[in-house]
Amino acid sequence: ARGFSVPLQRPADCGAQHYFDSSRLACAPCGAHQRQSAGGNSCECEPGYRMVSSNGGFSVTCEKCPENMGGVTQDGWNCITCPKGLTSKGNCKCPNNEILVERSVDGVLLDEALCIHCNGSEQSFSASDASGSRCVRCEQTFIQVSKSCDCNSPNILTGGLCFLAREGLPPKGVAAVRFAQLGITLASAWFLKNLQSSAFACWLYSNLTACQALGNMCVMNMNSLSSSSTDACGLFQYIFVSTARVGVIHSIPYWRRNLPWLYYGDQPGLASQVLEKNHFPTTFTFKGTDKDVKLKFIAASFDAAGNFLKWQSLEGGLLQLCPDTQTKLDAAYVFGTTYQQNCKISVSKILSDFANPVFYDLFLEYNGGNGQQHLWAVPVLNLNLQYNEKFVNQGSNMNNWLLTRRFFLVDALSGKENDLGKPPRVIRIASKITISIRLVSHTQRGTIYPPLITVDYTDVLIQNPEIQSVMVSFAVSYEMNQREAQIQTDIALGVLGGLAVLWSLLKTAGWKRRTGSSIIDLQTVFKFLLFYAGDLANVFFIITVGTGIYWLVFFKAQQFVSVLLPLPPQEEDFVTYIACAFSLKALQFLHLLVSQLAIDIFFIDWERPKGKVLKAVEGEGVTKSTAAPVSIWRTYFIANEWNEIQTVRKINPLFQVLAVLFFLEVVGFSNLALMDASSSLTRSSESYVAPWSRILRFGVSAALWVAIAILQIIFFAVIYERFVEDKISQFVDLCCVSNISVFLLSHNCFGHYIHGRSVHGHADTNMEEMNLNLKREAENLCSQRGLLPNTDGQTFQISISRKMRLNYDWIHETLTRKRGPARLLDSSANTFEQSTRAYNAMNKFLSSFIDHVHKEMDYIVKDKLLLERILGMEFMEPIEKSIFYNDEGHSFTDVLYYGNETTLLIFDILFFSVVDLASQSFVLAAILTYLQQEIFRFIRTTLGQKNLASKTLVDQRFLI
Repeated sequence: ARGFSVPLQRPADCGAQHYFDSSRLACAPCGAHQRQSAGGNSCECEPGYRMVSSNGGFSVTCEKCPENMGGVTQDGWNCITCPKGLTSKGNCKCPNNEILVERSVDGVLLDEALCIHCNGSEQSFSASDASGSRCVRCEQTFIQVSKSCDCNSPNILTGGLCFLAREGLPPKGVAAVRFAQLGITLASAWFLKNLQSSAFACWLYSNLTACQALGNMCVMNMNSLSSSSTDACGLFQYIFVSTARVGVIHSIPYWRRNLPWLYYGDQPGLASQVLEKNHFPTTFTFKGTDKDVKLKFIAASFDAAGNFLKWQSLEGGLLQLCPDTQTKLDAAYVFGTTYQQNCKISVSKILSDFANPVFYDLFLEYNGGNGQQHLWAVPVLNLNLQYNEKFVNQGSNMNNWLLTRRFFLVDALSGKENDLGKPPRVIRIASKITISIRLVSHTQRGTIYPPLITVDYTDVLIQNPEIQSVMVSFAVSYEMNQREAQIQTDIALGVLGGLAVLWSLLKTAGWKRRTGSSIIDLQTVFKFLLFYAGDLANVFFIITVGTGIYWLVFFKAQQFVSVLLPLPPQEEDFVTYIACAFSLKALQFLHLLVSQLAIDIFFIDWERPKGKVLKAVEGEGVTKSTAAPVSIWRTYFIANEWNEIQTVRKINPLFQVLAVLFFLEVVGFSNLALMDASSSLTRSSESYVAPWSRILRFGVSAALWVAIAILQIIFFAVIYERFVEDKISQFVDLCCVSNISVFLLSHNCFGHYIHGRSVHGHADTNMEEMNLNLKREAENLCSQRGLLPNTDGQTFQISISRKMRLNYDWIHETLTRKRGPARLLDSSANTFEQSTRAYNAMNKFLSSFIDHVHKEMDYIVKDKLLLERILGMEFMEPIEKSIFYNDEGHSFTDVLYYGNETTLLIFDILFFSVVDLASQSFVLAAILTYLQQEIFRFIRTTLGQKNLASKTLVDQRFLI
């Protein structure tokens, strides 16, 4: 790398006796009697020396001039006598109003230079030009005022113009420019040279370019105006008021004849009238044959001196400082496409590209209907406007705004202090430009209000242009009055929120009935808040999904523009609703998880011993006849099957996440979330990509989640569970085949019962007898499986009495709690024996309860009322007898994932959406959503297995 290294040298580093050799990119010495040229890339002869030969660079030969010819001609090749002195470069010089002549008319070099006086008499009115090389006609104001080329007192000479001193002239202007952001006020060289002369010429002669130049200086001074100031805007306002009699242009009261249109007027509230009183006289569509989606902006451009340059279309990036392709730049003016462009530009590039400021008066072109093209003036909101105290161009209150007309992109002229030929000390850049398009309320034909262009300038103090940079942005935004939509959302939220309160109260009442308690205590209030959190989460979810789908459908599908998307600040309430929905739904999900992990469950084994066996009595040395033991493997098998179905869902979570991600990223549904009018699923890589709408992102993703989930549920319910595998129904069948019932309590006095008593009397048999039993059952040669005779009902919702619950708890607690000396031993044998006794006692109690053995704890079987099913509560309280409600829908899945699919699905959707809104990445949201599903599934399986082993008294080692 060192072999390809060269030193960095610049022309400014070379010094007076060296020049910059462009072939070597390094400094090289000049020859004898030579010095560096003005450009720095070659050498030139020192004063008093003429060139003999020159081939560029250092190839210059110099020769000293004779003593009697001490000067050098302008071209540097000859020596000449200078009668009136020399310049610092060794050339001849002449007094003012005289021109230097070194050659005769036919080009012959004179021995002595001549200084010829220009004739300023009435016949010629001539004076030397700026270079002093020829005589030209005097400026017209000199001739008009003094009838000569002199502007003697008491006449006023300013800006190269001569004015007659008289009353009524504009006051003396303040040639200062205020850079408020930096706290600097500069005496501008441009203002010193042109301000007073432009004001005089505009007022006295109605000079068009002078009036435009004065207006430009007012714009460079940020349209500042106060009653005590005589800066550029003060002089402009003086002339504006003094020329009221000359009339207006195009019947616009703020556009005075001969003057530029700078202000809309300073009447309070005028801005709101300009922006909202009149509608733009054309309509816009998104689709159809009358497609009119182009905003035809056109600008009249002027230079700083007030000369009109040309009409310029904004297409092509006229106002966009950031470089980009033509297609992407022009996308800014496609109606309905929210445009945003941001970049960082170096100050050195700004100085080179915008050395001379250009001023723009912006219009929007439209067809007047008779074939004549018309222009609508676009007002400007200058956020840096320095006006008097009653106008503040900040905030959303239009009554405090003062609208203007003219603006610029870069001002590198007014910040020059002493010499216009030197770099500026301060530059001013339009760092943020926003064109706002507002839709008329309740329009059905795409009618808009007049556009507004908002400009925010940044003052930059020039220190090191090569390393300094400025962040600039250009945006086109579309908005409509969202007040009505917000009111409708608030109404929906209030109504549904009120219904959620009532529904939560009903849930709490049902919960109190099922717990067998009638006292309203702190636990009741806490339970109500948990129920209300879940219901309120559903309310927020319904509102946000409805809002997202509404904007997605109505914005993307409209032909004539009637709605526009909310702006990012207007989406904050929507994002807040999603955050509230997610937080509350997460609370409900955790509550559900805890509730499912705390259920009471027991497997009732109906199998009875077959015969007797001989068993040796330990310690007595004798053999006794005892009942044959019943196999425990059927219970273990049912326990494992229950453990497996605890996290079974109505959908496939992995397929759900992958399908949503496939449609969003591969098919291209994510493109529907862009803030443009296109409903295409594919976008060209060369086309402009609009910013994302958070509302549309949520609407698209939530709609896909719900649609795919519904399709999955239908597929599993109609096809898969019917023809392939139905794990819930299979579990009920398996219980019956295994001769085991499931008794579970989700509440203190409420739960579910799966009747699995075999119609064959026993299930612990060989394969041949098992197949024979199944065949008899298929041919209806045996009784039905139901709890009641001649019925098929195997699943029930049970509401047990307090007495039944007390007996259940007493048996469970007394047989599982260690007492006396056994508690101190804590041996595995003692624990095993105790668990065995507890299991047998509970099995005997529950089986006898089902067989109506305990008359004081009997039960009845009945159907639930329709209203009870709808409200999810029981009207009849089980005081003396427990109640078994017929259930044909497998409601015992309420204690499983399977019966809470809605809660799980909404939680997944909200989790996915929250991650996406935070990261703007569907891929990351999909990955994290699947991870959280697996994490909670693992937690539910692991803790559920422990609860199953604890409540069923089944050894956890057999749960796999």
